[in-house]
Amino acid sequence: MTEQSQPSDQKEKETKPQEITSKTQHSIIIDGNKLEYTVTAGTIILKEENVENGEVAKASIFYIAYTLDGVENSADRPVTFSFNGGPGSSSVWMHLGLLGPKRVLFDDDGNPLPPPYKLIDNEFTLLSHTDLVFIDPVSTGYSRTVPKEKPDQFHSLKKDVESVGEFIRLWTTRNNRWSSAKFLIGESYGTTRAGGLSEFLQARYGMYLNGIMLVSSILNFITARFTPGNDLPFILFLPTYAATAWYHKKLSPELQKDLGKTLAQVEEFASGEYTLALMKGNRLSEGERQQIIEKLAYFTGLSKEYVDKTNLRIDIHRFTKELRRSEGITVGRLDSRYTGFDKDGVGEYYESDPSYNAILGPYTATLYDYVRRDLGVELDRHYEILISLYQSWKYDEHENQFVNTAEQLRTAFQLNPAMKVIVCNGYFDLATPYFATRYTFDHIELPAGLQKNICMTYYRSGHMMYTHKPSLSQVTLDLKEFIQKSI
Repeated sequence: MTEQSQPSDQKEKETKPQEITSKTQHSIIIDGNKLEYTVTAGTIILKEENVENGEVAKASIFYIAYTLDGVENSADRPVTFSFNGGPGSSSVWMHLGLLGPKRVLFDDDGNPLPPPYKLIDNEFTLLSHTDLVFIDPVSTGYSRTVPKEKPDQFHSLKKDVESVGEFIRLWTTRNNRWSSAKFLIGESYGTTRAGGLSEFLQARYGMYLNGIMLVSSILNFITARFTPGNDLPFILFLPTYAATAWYHKKLSPELQKDLGKTLAQVEEFASGEYTLALMKGNRLSEGERQQIIEKLAYFTGLSKEYVDKTNLRIDIHRFTKELRRSEGITVGRLDSRYTGFDKDGVGEYYESDPSYNAILGPYTATLYDYVRRDLGVELDRHYEILISLYQSWKYDEHENQFVNTAEQLRTAFQLNPAMKVIVCNGYFDLATPYFATRYTFDHIELPAGLQKNICMTYYRSGHMMYTHKPSLSQVTLDLKEFIQKSI
């Protein structure tokens, strides 16, 4: 039979987007116990109802699912859906850094070793307590729209929540997991997504959640937008400036003694005297202004002259360049413990984030090798570790206002008061500072009884606190305890 004479249904089958699946068996030793598990890596096609054509394929979502073997009833096992942020990030970071049974090898402080990079067994994996499903949203990882569909239709807060939510519904249904305890874990913009999903999954599908784990959280964007007229970020970033200066030994001897006590002083100043000063604006007296300048310099390690010229408002991107400018060194945004250098020593901002530079290569190389060699997924397309969608991302429903999915989280508590939330913060995280996160949760209007369902934890690391081995050990203990208490 020639190609021209093939039946129409055969042609349709050949051009219809196909799902792929690869299943492999593995094991790991945790605390002397052997855990045997199955990894399912593949794609699920998302479809939409169309009046004229019925179900229409829109996108292919790539995922990697870990399920423990030997479980008589899968409903007895919790399942956790994981995604990172960006927007435009794949799920690789928490997958190979925190949650999965393999992790990228760094030294204990979080510094990458020279290439070639390698994966090792992750003795801290959450697979001991929950099955894991890592999701790459559309345009990230191996996830793509199907032919003739435009990717940008998924590049918005609303559509992103809907598409990830639909994937979760499909996976849960196909794998008979509706009776399992269910958790979400998101990092960075992934926490924004998790806030939206907390309401969407429960209100749209009736899929009530046991708990939500937020790593390096940002739900209310007013806390991090350094725009004219919004003084809030200057206040909320200040404790992390102080923590950074402490780490780089730029504070006075009395402030270098104890990070916890130093941060308590800075938080009190930031939420009190500093807030009142910024509220006064041009009505601030010269004497008051000089007092604020001296304290800002004292707590940040910057010169009084520099603080004066910032008009008492220190921008995060300028801070990372200024703190160690005299040494020709810049500090990281994702994790201010990391340092780098720029071509231009007098520039206003750094050329690139040293903390992102430290993790990009190791995570990329190990992901490619792991997925193909160990998981048997043979795709030639580029795995988008982190694609820049920040400028084109749409927030249509938040036009003329700051994005705030903390409100969706509040609604989720209305629907399901049994839900629990844990919020994990790094002291050296200048992308989503811990004091800004605390402010957000202090302003979610919940009854006192439900406020007890939220716990906050802190680590001496940055945005990806798990690159620092002591923090990885502690955050793992905290998450495992959270899962146990939420079931």
